[in-house]
Amino acid sequence: VPGKNIKIILNYVVGPLLFCLLLYSIYHQVQRQPNWQQSLRQIQQAFDSTSAWKLAVVLGLMLVNWGLEARKWQVIISRLQQLSWIQCLRATFTGTTLAFFTPNRMGEYMGRVLYVDEGKRIQAISLTIVGSLGQLLITLLLGIAGLVQIRSEMIQKAAEPGSVVFWLNGVLYVTILATCFLTLLYFRISWLIRWIEKIPRIERYVRYIRVLDNFNLTMLLRILSLSAGRYLVFVLQYFILFDVFKVELNAWQVFWSVSVVFLVLAIIPTIALITELGVRWKTSVEVVQLFSVNVVGILATSLAIWIINLVIPALIGSLLILSV
Repeated sequence: VPGKNIKIILNYVVGPLLFCLLLYSIYHQVQRQPNWQQSLRQIQQAFDSTSAWKLAVVLGLMLVNWGLEARKWQVIISRLQQLSWIQCLRATFTGTTLAFFTPNRMGEYMGRVLYVDEGKRIQAISLTIVGSLGQLLITLLLGIAGLVQIRSEMIQKAAEPGSVVFWLNGVLYVTILATCFLTLLYFRISWLIRWIEKIPRIERYVRYIRVLDNFNLTMLLRILSLSAGRYLVFVLQYFILFDVFKVELNAWQVFWSVSVVFLVLAIIPTIALITELGVRWKTSVEVVQLFSVNVVGILATSLAIWIINLVIPALIGSLLILSV
């Protein structure tokens, strides 16, 4: 039976291959970063010290983070199909695996819709984009607030204040414009559907996005609140890890500097497998260095966050692909 043969190939060849490819790529990605041995040594020492419980809390928060994301996707996908929270959690882990190989985590959609019935998958991608848009809006709004808050610090400590002011203003105004447009799009998705319906020769594809018309204000605000919850979990992880690796920042400095790091990660195209760790490291050092000179601690925090929030879920997802 051809279908059965494909299933056997997927279960026993593709899944394990994906797992091995991930491990190999993660190893090479880490090796390409500056001071990676020192950072790994710091993480290892933290596990052996009295701070081990804090690392356990950060690992627990990773599960809270993906649990919130699974709940958000459950709320969104219920417009199309009823899935249990556990199914949604498995789908988010599988999506994380495929996101590892694609620019700005686009593969996440493909991984998740494997859990949706055939014939509903393109509609499911449309719905999933709404969840990503909600997360992006929170990231942009708090990133703008963060830029405004630490703007004076950046200008003060810059070698060439004039060019820094120019670039900061440019990024700030473009991000504000993009956020206004995306907010309008998020709360008025029905307008977009009406507009697309009027374009000749694509009306047959409109049925795939008409499912977006089902979102009311309560639902959209619920998605935003779950996105904000995830964001706070991310910031809390950074706060705990900065403490573990002796990067001395107060709560507000952590919040605003991390919000700027997230903003940069959101607007610069990255592939988790090739560029994300490098961008994360570079941005974290540039921003957090405004408040702390402990560069090794900043690098160790960035590496630990990347491993805990992206690598571990991606490895879990690569094993779950076997059961899809």
